[in-house]
Amino acid sequence: MSNNELRARSEGVAEGGALQRSARGDWLRAVFGLLSPAGPRGRLTILMFHRVHEQRDDLFPNAMHAATFRERMLWIRSWFNVLPLDEAVAALSRGTLPARALAITFDDGYADNCTIALPILRQLGLHATFFISTAFLDGGAMFNDVVIEAVRHAKTQKLDLSGIGLGTHGLDSAAARRAAIDAILQRLKYLPLVVRHERTDAIASMAGVEPPPDLMMTSDQVRTLAAAGMGIGGHTMKHPILAAIDHDLAREEIAGGRDALEGLLRQPVRLFAYPNGKPGTDYAAMHVSMVKGLGFAAAVSTSPGAACAGNSLYELPRFTPWDRTRARWGWRLARNLGARIERAAA
Repeated sequence: MSNNELRARSEGVAEGGALQRSARGDWLRAVFGLLSPAGPRGRLTILMFHRVHEQRDDLFPNAMHAATFRERMLWIRSWFNVLPLDEAVAALSRGTLPARALAITFDDGYADNCTIALPILRQLGLHATFFISTAFLDGGAMFNDVVIEAVRHAKTQKLDLSGIGLGTHGLDSAAARRAAIDAILQRLKYLPLVVRHERTDAIASMAGVEPPPDLMMTSDQVRTLAAAGMGIGGHTMKHPILAAIDHDLAREEIAGGRDALEGLLRQPVRLFAYPNGKPGTDYAAMHVSMVKGLGFAAAVSTSPGAACAGNSLYELPRFTPWDRTRARWGWRLARNLGARIERAAA
């Protein structure tokens, strides 16, 4: 076979593959269009992300990194109409959502949201809203990341935390370190803020690991996101479990995080994300009323499902598939459009 014939066959195979992918995309768009039509019967899918690593994380190999994030954003762009969350909320309340409406969100305020995710979003012409916990800006670290990095970088094969009531954990493999992280975080998550902070610092000290100073955004990076046209939302100051703290402190956390962002950006912050976000467990009906009373336009939880007209704008569900293939990711999103939404408020 000549070189020209080989080239023609190769081009034909490539073209055929592209047509097959296009046909799959058209079919998936049709499914999403039926399940999420335009107008009053429209549904709003909201995706939620946290970190986007530059490279694959050896300790958490299924965690999102640049290549997988870009791939999934390409899927989303081909299947959905991606809207800024504030515009999507307004359209939802009016009953004027486009077909296949979707918004993208990030929680917490990781630096890689600006350095890794933002360039990908801009390249693909996609918008996202970033919910920032302001106490960790400019060198802070969230308790879970202090634990993760302490266990990741501990030099010993065993970490004895029995002195602070957290048991002893083997660290002789990546799987053992992941299991240790999961067990420790579950024990810490619902402790009072002061106690959680003290225990977390003690873990880092016992592991001989300094908390990372550059995991979270700087103030300038938050400004960079806003200057790029991205949305910025409140996520409290210190990311407490609102249901685990008293009423006044919860209100201070919610309002203080918003006020810090508005002072930083010189623009209104009208969207809020409940920390951890599980209705009835991590926040209660009084926190929904609190957010509404503080003047936010909408708030998001971590309950699965897709919002439709008539749903409360202060408990909008969010969901992101964990599957690795295009077909499974799409199937999971399709199922989510009919999922029952949990709420804290009646």
